[in-house]
Amino acid sequence: MFKVLVLEDDIELQQLYCRVLSRNGYLPFGAAFAKEAFSIMEHDHIDLVITDVMMPGIDGFEFVKTLRDGGNTAPILMITAKDSFRDKQIGFMSGVDDYMVKPVDVNEMVLRVGALLRRAKSVSERKQAFGKTVLEYDTLTVYSDGTEITLPQKEFMLLYKLLSYPNKIFTRQQIMDDIWGPDSYTDAHTVDVHINRLRDRFRDNRDFEIVTVRGLGYKAVRKQ
Repeated sequence: MFKVLVLEDDIELQQLYCRVLSRNGYLPFGAAFAKEAFSIMEHDHIDLVITDVMMPGIDGFEFVKTLRDGGNTAPILMITAKDSFRDKQIGFMSGVDDYMVKPVDVNEMVLRVGALLRRAKSVSERKQAFGKTVLEYDTLTVYSDGTEITLPQKEFMLLYKLLSYPNKIFTRQQIMDDIWGPDSYTDAHTVDVHINRLRDRFRDNRDFEIVTVRGLGYKAVRKQ
């Protein structure tokens, strides 16, 4: 049973999240303050963390940064009323894996928790499965329909990113920052070149296709 830590100083919300998680097969641990959360994590292995931002003492951003600086790699879902782009940027830069703005649909929260745990398992195994297509991170190899293709590093990382978040739209800049680095001087249209190469390589793949979302970016979708 996966153990989920819920750090939320609004006790009614904390209890609601814990009840919903429990009904969906998770073992929740509630904490109202970061100090209490750290204590729980010292005594129990926590598989995933849900945290608020605005709390007395150590806020959610600092809590997440402290976990990451200490080497904790558990998936973190931040749920907060702070909905500005800058707040989200700070959250992701501190080490958050996903971000929801209050008020949240608790059913969606459960879906996101499941998705984060599945991705964490894939990362720990250094593999990503998408239908019958398997990406092996350590060898930069894609296995599909009885064939294997070893990709250049940037192409592999781009495909791995898209397939890890099906139907999620990534802008060119997001892809550039994540794969080439925020300080890269590479032209953002390099992403288009890599996308086209991937499309050529996997045009006959039965599991996925890479779709252009005009004016926004790219996403991977399952083939019907």
